[in-house]
Amino acid sequence: MQNISQRFSFDYDLNALRGDVFGGLTAAVVGLPVALAFGVASGLGAVAGIYGAIAVGFFAAIFGGTKSQISGPTGPMAVAMATIVTLTGPENLGDAFAIVILAGIIQILLGVLKIGRFVAYTPYSVISGFMSGIGVIIIILQILPFIGQAGASGGPIGAIQAWPEGFANFGISAFIIALATLLMGIFWPQRFNRYLPSTLAALLTGTLIAVLVTQFAIPLLEGAPVIGDVPSGLPNIVLPHFTTDLLVNAVQPALIIALLGSIDSLLTSLIADSMTRTRHNPNKELIGQGIGNSIAGLIGGLPGAGATLGTVVNLRAGGRTPVSGVIRALILLALVLGIGRYVENIPHAALAGILIKVGWDIIDWRFITRIHRVQVEHLIVMVITMFLTVFLDLVTAVAIGLIAAGMATARQLERLELDSVISVPILDQVFFSGYKAARDMDLFSAHVGMVALRGSFTVSSSSRLITTLSEDIREHDVIVLDFTDTVYIDDSAALVVEQMIDVAIGEETKCILVGLGGVPETALRALNAINRIPEEHMVGDLESAKVLALEMLGLDTEREIAPSQDAPNADQ
Repeated sequence: MQNISQRFSFDYDLNALRGDVFGGLTAAVVGLPVALAFGVASGLGAVAGIYGAIAVGFFAAIFGGTKSQISGPTGPMAVAMATIVTLTGPENLGDAFAIVILAGIIQILLGVLKIGRFVAYTPYSVISGFMSGIGVIIIILQILPFIGQAGASGGPIGAIQAWPEGFANFGISAFIIALATLLMGIFWPQRFNRYLPSTLAALLTGTLIAVLVTQFAIPLLEGAPVIGDVPSGLPNIVLPHFTTDLLVNAVQPALIIALLGSIDSLLTSLIADSMTRTRHNPNKELIGQGIGNSIAGLIGGLPGAGATLGTVVNLRAGGRTPVSGVIRALILLALVLGIGRYVENIPHAALAGILIKVGWDIIDWRFITRIHRVQVEHLIVMVITMFLTVFLDLVTAVAIGLIAAGMATARQLERLELDSVISVPILDQVFFSGYKAARDMDLFSAHVGMVALRGSFTVSSSSRLITTLSEDIREHDVIVLDFTDTVYIDDSAALVVEQMIDVAIGEETKCILVGLGGVPETALRALNAINRIPEEHMVGDLESAKVLALEMLGLDTEREIAPSQDAPNADQ
């Protein structure tokens, strides 16, 4: 109880409540069609998606470590669950839900053992490949429902093998519904999202077309499959019967679910941190996600994780505390108590249209559009991870993604790399010594901060680097990033440098880059990490940086005139 009270021990007023209500309501509206779609795609049914959104969303909000995060079914978890349902068989869903419960328990243990922070060590190229692979899988699996055919078993390969027969029995009705849904999701005006989110507009469009077809009995457009009967009311709690054989067979898929959910959630937490300029507690977040997934398994719900779309929508609508996540879960609970008769007429094709748009958005286009500039080794890792995710199995992809050897040494590398960072405020009279402007400066003023990156910087230190330096950056009018002694920067550290620059620009702090060259400059320019810094703000040495800083502060750049040794002494 003490943890819960601490979780909600914040200054709360009417404005905060209003933001949380709007945030929770908007996230619920956006999350409803996505939860339905992921439930169907997983093989558990539409109601399982709703139950998962309620359970994971509610308990992760209360017990988790990211105040503004919205949790629920996500693409990676739906794909992983579809694989598990295929392995256990649709007739043995009890075993599948037992795996979900075990996965939740593993997540709780990961949080208790304080392993959450190690997720930050996963290289960005691996995460990019895995997420892009998940997006490709979602698109592949939804092609058949998009043309009015039942989904095929056997994952992406099975779906591809079933395409010839599916296109031979092309369903024009389902295709028109799916295409209309997809186009509505793509072209829905951004300015209307605050009134009606694009996902809900797309769902309403597809459903309305299906209803009109049924109502007016249009022969050409009849026959699009619909969800059908969906149970309403509170879910039943089913205690799984764990046997020795089940536990042995369940450990590996449960571990994969747990790791996928953990990575997905903590990546979303980092996005929430960047938007709110706060810092989440990764270990508490894993505990909250684990509790939510365990409860989801008990009530027949789809496992979930931190949902990037829901979290961003919540924040943009004003949600800033766990109350928004609780409100969102309660709204979904109220809907599910009487939603069955309305949901049963939603066509599978409409959900396919929504999911194809979701899959497209999950693909890491940010990385792919820069792929010709990425260092070869990072590109190879990204492509291999994506290929294994799509065409082999999630187990192998996650194993490569985590890279056990890198995880084992990452903490030592982090300590060594952070020891090479110098981040200090510099007294104006010291920094500008030798310039006339220094004479009139306050003795204790420090308008300029210096961040010197010495040595190598990799994914090992990138997470702590931005956390450590962000506060220092905000305290100054000018920040000098000194790369004179920087030897190496990898893609993750390059993106952190970009984030530091973004923080400075957001705080109206001017940036000066000193001594940038060689491999660090190549890495930063390859990923466009320093594009927001004008070329005239990049100088070769510290003396040039002093002159530029004086100009930025609107001060005199003239140097003091040193007294001549040959000048006569006035006292003589």
